[in-house]
Amino acid sequence: MNFLPENPLTVAADEARERTMKRLHHVAIVGAFFGLLAAAAPAWAADADAGSTPKDRDAVCTRCHDENDNKPILAIYQTPHGVRGDPRTPACQSCHGVSDDHVKNPRGVSPRPQADVVFGAKHASAPADQSEACLACHKTGLRMHWSGSEHESRDITCSNCHQVHAPRDAVLAKVTQPEVCYACHKTQRAQMHRISTHPVLAGQMACSDCHNPHGSTGPKLLVKNSVNETCYTCHAEKRGPFLWEHGPVVDDCTNCHTPHGSTNAALLKARVPWLCQECHSGDHAAAINSGANLPNGNATTINGTQPLANQSPRTQLNARACLNCHVLIHGSNHPAGAKFQR
Repeated sequence: MNFLPENPLTVAADEARERTMKRLHHVAIVGAFFGLLAAAAPAWAADADAGSTPKDRDAVCTRCHDENDNKPILAIYQTPHGVRGDPRTPACQSCHGVSDDHVKNPRGVSPRPQADVVFGAKHASAPADQSEACLACHKTGLRMHWSGSEHESRDITCSNCHQVHAPRDAVLAKVTQPEVCYACHKTQRAQMHRISTHPVLAGQMACSDCHNPHGSTGPKLLVKNSVNETCYTCHAEKRGPFLWEHGPVVDDCTNCHTPHGSTNAALLKARVPWLCQECHSGDHAAAINSGANLPNGNATTINGTQPLANQSPRTQLNARACLNCHVLIHGSNHPAGAKFQR
């Protein structure tokens, strides 16, 4: 054991050395912090104008556009566009643009300048700008044929049909979708109220079951490449192939049927046998009612001019006429079914 007293000079030197080491340690920590700060400065500066997170960027807008706004702006947080737990969720500026002039109003004018992109009908931006804001995310899938489509070429925008800020978008539900379409397609609205229709008004079908409003490779914005292929998605029993095929059926279902509604059964364009006689006139030596073949007089048939007593019964008076015998009018697989009778 050493009982000699410690040298005061040695003790002071040790304490000074310890204090110096602590200072150097603190300087190193502070230097590393400012080094990281300098490296991240460009990214932070970029976020400073728009907010560091989508939530912060939304807060810039909702300071004014709150529950007292004349439009239900805050209802967007009840939709998929407002789910902040999903990193793909957009902010207000994602759709409406950064809109610096609108937010800061540097010239102090009233009303303040509009946002970069304004949706809707009143004071709206160009249709192409509105649609491009949506297509920035929704470009694939059903929207891949939007460019050049029937609606796009007529300056129809997404917001004309969709309600982004509403908790429930009417066009996405089968029950409410038809009314959105009928706002423009009024003829189809009237046809849907006829006695023979598809079950659209009953909510069992929607317009989008047959049509793709965002564009299509087929006619009339159909979901398939042709009318028949679209109809076969539900009416598969009519697809065939059949041993005996009916030409108009193979060609186009709308040769005989009108899809939106008819005053005749089975959505037929005209009553049988008048529908059949558009192609098959005077079959079975039977006269047809027309301006040239009046009742109670001579009539021209395939056998020539015949007096009333020699004429076959008129097909128009024979119940369902053609379909009484030709029951498999869409096609037959029976070896003796060339006339679609079995």
